[in-house]
Amino acid sequence: MATRKAAESTLYHLKPKGFWKKFRDTVVVNPEISSGLPLADQNRTPQPASRHELYSTPATKASDPAENPYWKRDVRRAYPRLSVVTQNELSTLLIEHHRGESIAAPQAGSSSTPVPVPELTSAIKTIATEGAHAFSKANPPPSYPIPYKRWTPERSPDAPHDENAYWPMQLYK
Repeated sequence: MATRKAAESTLYHLKPKGFWKKFRDTVVVNPEISSGLPLADQNRTPQPASRHELYSTPATKASDPAENPYWKRDVRRAYPRLSVVTQNELSTLLIEHHRGESIAAPQAGSSSTPVPVPELTSAIKTIATEGAHAFSKANPPPSYPIPYKRWTPERSPDAPHDENAYWPMQLYK
């Protein structure tokens, strides 16, 4: 004889007892339906919070507070860094990359002759005068890119106000 096997719907669920069982039997349309609350010891093995050992996080470089300061992780403060060239650095660069005349070795018995030295001030003056006219209103200097359109104020018609008002409201688009 073939028997029909089906899962027991109430086997692993809590069943009410006492007054609440009688109340449920009278109120519920189908009293054979499960309560839907699983039994803790039957539902999950091992049960939550039943293990006695404590979890320990593995030690990494990120877990060491001395090696992981907040300012290194904080991407909101990753400001663009400006590059600055000091006057000393500029003068050494100009002197190093200057292709001047080669200097002849001094000859014996001759008086000291002036040695041609690259004119640093004239080099800086030529760079400064060339750069003075590099930018104009038609050709502005480069600016940092921004992810949004920069707001330019435009006047709107003024809001209605008393003609003798001390601070009348001005509207801008």
